Formats: sequence, C-alpha cells, structure tokens
Amino acid sequence: MQMSALVQYVVIRGDLSKTMGWPMGAIVAQACHACTAVIHLFYNDSNTQAYLADLDSMHKVVLEASDEASLHTLCSKLKEDDIHHKLWIEQPENIPTCLVTKPYPKNEVQSYFKKYKLLKL
Repeated sequence: MQMSALVQYVVIRGDLSKTMGWPMGAIVAQACHACTAVIHLFYNDSNTQAYLADLDSMHKVVLEASDEASLHTLCSKLKEDDIHHKLWIEQPENIPTCLVTKPYPKNEVQSYFKKYKLLKL
C-alpha cells in the first residue's frame, strides 16, 4: 500500500486583508512564522523528518478562514482530535492570524479542511 503524500495545511484569516487592511507582506509573514514554529515544535516527529528530508518536494495547501471565529473553530476541532498544529497569535496585538498543521499524510487530515477554499487575497 502506497503512503499518502505528506502535506502541511496553512489556514490564514481572509479578513486580515479584506476587512482589516493588512498588507500582503504582513500576512505572508504570519504564515511563515506559523510554518517555522510548527516545524520547530514537531521537529522530531517522523512525518516532519520525512517532509524535511525532501526539501524540493514540500507540499503545502494554503486555505482561507473567513475570520477569527472560523480559525478558532478549526483549532478546537483539531485539538479535540489530537491533530498537531500551531495557531499563530501575532504579538503584541494578541491577534490569531494563521493556523498550520505539522506535516501529515494527506489522507489522515484532509477531511478537516474540506470546507475551506484556497486563499485568494
């Protein structure tokens, strides 16, 4: 049986740009912070190590959560089901901006993200 491809899901709040007027660079920085943090937190995980072993084949899916409440709902569901992730909270403003999973086989986690659309800023 072939193992499902490893993927990281990156979920960014769409309202950061659409409602709050954040510049594109600031939003991209949030995703970068969250991706770096989750790799650090789960560095010794076997899926993380496999993901890092083939740097030129990393796969990320970047999706949009409509707002803070949507991001918190996703975060709660992932915690409930023990899906490892990092919710990035921008400081000192204390604003949740982005959620990123550690690398997982796609077939193990894709169902959590079906309702989210690809991010379009």
